[in-house]
Amino acid sequence: MKTVNDYKQAAKNYGEHWDVAFRCFVDDFRVASDTSVIADPLLPDSPQIDALFASTIEALCDEKGIDPPAWVWSVPGLQEPWFVCGLEGYKAMLIAESPVQFRRRLVFVSRDFLSRV
Repeated sequence: MKTVNDYKQAAKNYGEHWDVAFRCFVDDFRVASDTSVIADPLLPDSPQIDALFASTIEALCDEKGIDPPAWVWSVPGLQEPWFVCGLEGYKAMLIAESPVQFRRRLVFVSRDFLSRV
């Protein structure tokens, strides 16, 4: 089974299309019957991606009604805000609606960022 570090590395390898591997992680975690995919801590080497995955794990654990792994709390927030969509005109909206799991690390996403069709 893949680990969160495998998905993170894949996201980094995809470059500007990092969201493909990221969305695979979200989908796979949602259908997993256990939490082994997030058992091992993230290997810190990419502040934005680290913060994004840690925030996502918090949010998905809340969604499943389970406690996130303890290591999630040691992933630091960013020094500067990151507006994941990259569109200047959306900053105010993202600040207002970004879930707390993301805001605490200065990662700003839409309220439905983890939604899938």
